[in-house]
Amino acid sequence: MGKGDKKSKKGKIAMGSYGVSRNKKAIKARLRRGNSKPAPAPAPAVVVAPVEVKPKAKRAPKKKASTAE
Repeated sequence: MGKGDKKSKKGKIAMGSYGVSRNKKAIKARLRRGNSKPAPAPAPAVVVAPVEVKPKAKRAPKKKASTAE
């Protein structure tokens, strides 16, 4: 079953025809239902207070190991 099959949905899409497996009325009704939904309301603007950034504490420098042999 593929593009050349006249009885499958894939074949009807390839040929551009409508029928039992690709009913034009059902497709149009489904598209109308999808488009009839109201658009979602825009989200209200949220004001965010600035966050205070604390500087990182500096580490003490590492002690050098003595190489006394």
